[in-house]
Amino acid sequence: MNNLSNTQKKQLKGMAHSLKPVVMVGQHGMKDSINDEIAQAIKHHQLIKIKIGLGDRDARDKLITKIVETHNAILVQRIGNIAVLYRFNPQKGKLEGLS
Repeated sequence: MNNLSNTQKKQLKGMAHSLKPVVMVGQHGMKDSINDEIAQAIKHHQLIKIKIGLGDRDARDKLITKIVETHNAILVQRIGNIAVLYRFNPQKGKLEGLS
């Protein structure tokens, strides 16, 4: 499930609305430990929020792109310094409420 339909993205946005960021990237950028946290969180939850604390918008966008590529995830939504990522985990099955 690499590509999501607009309906599925809309459903994921709705599910993510009540989520709190599980990983926060500070102003010093990515570290291996943060990558490990993201890998663990997205494997377990499939849908996660990440808060990026970089002040520069371009740097934030590049970092989000790098995270998405590194973790083979899909960027569901980005609002300000919050990114919502999704990656299907076949061991977990489809998220409840996702068609």
